[in-house]
Amino acid sequence: MSLLPIRTYGDPVLRSRAKEIEDIDGKLAALVEDMIETMYDAPGVGLAAPQVGVDRRLFVYDIGEGPKVLVNPEIKESSGEWVYEEGCLSVPGLWWPITRPKDVLIVGIDLEGNEVEVEGSELLGRVFQHEFDHLEGVLLVERLDEDQRKKAMKIIRTEVVKGGGSMMRPPKEQE
Repeated sequence: MSLLPIRTYGDPVLRSRAKEIEDIDGKLAALVEDMIETMYDAPGVGLAAPQVGVDRRLFVYDIGEGPKVLVNPEIKESSGEWVYEEGCLSVPGLWWPITRPKDVLIVGIDLEGNEVEVEGSELLGRVFQHEFDHLEGVLLVERLDEDQRKKAMKIIRTEVVKGGGSMMRPPKEQE
């Protein structure tokens, strides 16, 4: 297993819809293991493949119940409303109160090729929505209201200029 660099704001892979996964094989399983290790090291509760530069529809997550993966996920239902302070590994160090549906039903495939259906409420539902957004090429800043977004973009532009491009962070072992 190895840590993967997390792509940050400004990287084009974060802005496009990820491609469907057709084959679940050993290579995909190895990617999932690396993503889980990277997510824990970051630290985060979710990580989508585009965040590590892989243009495929999968994400890993763990809200304290052990690591899990969803391949080719689709949100089937959502309801309610819940405001929560949300951050993103691809926009490091910044957090905003974001309103999202409270309850989510998501369907995907596990690494054995079985269809799985998972209901998530509050934090788990938020993780599903956040990571699904990454697969659709949507970043957290697009969920902000106009004033929040203007402030966020000012901070992000300052960081990008300071960093000489994207806000790309190498894995901790390379820092």
